[in-house]
Amino acid sequence: MARIRVLAADDSSVSRRFLAEAIGSDPELELVALVGNGRVAIDRFDAAAPDIVILDVEMPELDGLAALTELKRRKPRLPVIMFSSHTERGAATTLDALALGASDYLHKPSTIGLGHTNDDDVRAALIAKIKLLTYRPIPGKASPRIPKPFEPTRIDAVAIGVSTGGPNALAELFKGLIEPLPVPMFIVQHMPAVFTKRLAERLDTLGGTRTHEAVEGQPVLPGHAYLAPGDFHMMVAGDAKNPFLHLDQSPHENSCRPAVDVLFRSVARVYNARALGVVLTGMGQDGLRGSEVLRQSGASVIAQDEGTSVVWGMPGAIVRAQIASEILPIEQFAASLVQRTSVGRARATP
Repeated sequence: MARIRVLAADDSSVSRRFLAEAIGSDPELELVALVGNGRVAIDRFDAAAPDIVILDVEMPELDGLAALTELKRRKPRLPVIMFSSHTERGAATTLDALALGASDYLHKPSTIGLGHTNDDDVRAALIAKIKLLTYRPIPGKASPRIPKPFEPTRIDAVAIGVSTGGPNALAELFKGLIEPLPVPMFIVQHMPAVFTKRLAERLDTLGGTRTHEAVEGQPVLPGHAYLAPGDFHMMVAGDAKNPFLHLDQSPHENSCRPAVDVLFRSVARVYNARALGVVLTGMGQDGLRGSEVLRQSGASVIAQDEGTSVVWGMPGAIVRAQIASEILPIEQFAASLVQRTSVGRARATP
């Protein structure tokens, strides 16, 4: 079986050494080029013929964003992972990269390459992302059962879980919501703290939905979206008439904090059958157990399709468990949410 060909570009010699050791540790991967800046990466690209590229965000001569733009021009479907510093500036630039077509990112801690145990976690995450982003479905594999169209019921809250590929998926959704929904939206996106703040600010500029990074005790309002801050679980507390947000740092679930399962369970408890769960692109199975709780409470769950997902892990788990009541490409989610949340409500006067 052919190995996965990886081209990596990083300005730091320490990071390059880490990447070489990490990629070299897995027999399924082959490091075909390891360079120090974006210009050399572009020059070596055709000869290296990589299946995936890893780019440092900040590099001399040609930085990660410029290199990404050129690589995507040459090969639009090429998976690219941004190797980002865990800083305010690094978060903003990484979100720029995701908007330009990067598939995912991995933040490098300040201790990388110094032999700390955290290196093992970063190495494992890097290898997992490379394999997931280069996965190709097996030809002839049976497609999941397509659920029946949804039955119209009143919706009072929308809860969204998303991970890998999430910033672009959320941007596509929010741009389609020209007017705010008549209900609140709650979002768990797997991201570090600095990143979630930046993401909330960006989503707030799209469409008509006011978007906030959640704050402890914050009252919940219709037409607003609340994004769980990195490293905190987000829950809806109170009751359906007077809901508010609760944040805590209880143990990780599914190796995640925030976790989708935690949010979904709380939404099911407060809104029962009048909730709608949404599971978008992402690796792993976070959201599966929470979706089961939503369905048990009488709520519906919809999932993103495989064709438009960067990684069909989270939504795929929902579909395979036959929990999803609808499977949609990302460009149809805004219209579906508008339609679903209008059920049982009088139209606003123009």
